Amino acid sequence: QVQLVESGGGLVQAGGSLRLSCAATGRTFGDYAMGWFRQAPGEQRESVSAISWTGRTTWYADSVKGRFTISRDNAKNTVYLQMNSLKPEDTAVYYCAAQLRAGILKSAQEYGYWGQGTQVTGSS
Repeated sequence: QVQLVESGGGLVQAGGSLRLSCAATGRTFGDYAMGWFRQAPGEQRESVSAISWTGRTTWYADSVKGRFTISRDNAKNTVYLQMNSLKPEDTAVYYCAAQLRAGILKSAQEYGYWGQGTQVTGSS
């Protein structure tokens, strides 16, 4: 079992950057596929990015491709989401998710463990 805690959210002007962190408990963090999702008010939760347990394979939604970078440090039990060139439409609560499985998981239904979320607000 793994518990996830996100941090790093905040208010940033359009064009700015933030780095989200997701710290995980559990000794087998390196066996978990990880993902970042976001949910804006009144909207469904959407997948933003995902990374395999090795970190060698990543995936990005078209809306963030070229602006966001996902990475992980298995020695620190942490996954990161570097967000550059932020836009007002990136405003949402961002969640990290984990699942004990190989490969890239893009759907929320594939994840069994979730953090509490961190608010990201991009101002125009």
